[in-house]
Amino acid sequence: MALSWSHTVLLVKDEAKMLDFYTRVLGFEVTDRGPLPGDRYIIFLSQQPDEHHQLGMMPAREDDGPSNSLAHLAFRVEKMDELRKVIAAITAEDVGYRPVSHGNTWSVYFQDPEQNGIEIFCDSPFHVQQPQGKPWDVEMADDDLLAWTEENFKDKPLFSPRGDYIARRRQELADA
Repeated sequence: MALSWSHTVLLVKDEAKMLDFYTRVLGFEVTDRGPLPGDRYIIFLSQQPDEHHQLGMMPAREDDGPSNSLAHLAFRVEKMDELRKVIAAITAEDVGYRPVSHGNTWSVYFQDPEQNGIEIFCDSPFHVQQPQGKPWDVEMADDDLLAWTEENFKDKPLFSPRGDYIARRRQELADA
């Protein structure tokens, strides 16, 4: 059985604030909405034309403060330029963020308006055994960032080109 990720549903307290953040700042679009049993409703959001929804929001959260049952949602972007656009968007919103390279990704971590953790990342061309994490300079040019990543993670366990790791995993799954 092969599962592929589909979506996450968040319980939210301030629907307007959360929708504004996810649509205006992160670029999601509302694709649908509708009633649920018990006087509740759900709002669906997506960025992908082939996904009806990647996120759902239910205005049903009752507690205040940071979410205590979700570490973070993680979203992949394909290119560093896209990650830099996210960084610019959250910086313009005065949202603090933490840049972390895991060797296999360049990530930024931050919180949405209801303090749910979010990670947005771009894959690096390397594989590194996890967990790993080092702060990276978001102002660094792409070529310099690539060299920095290799220098900082080349001595870590299982460091290799990402393509080699993927080929190895495919073979392991085929042999299972």
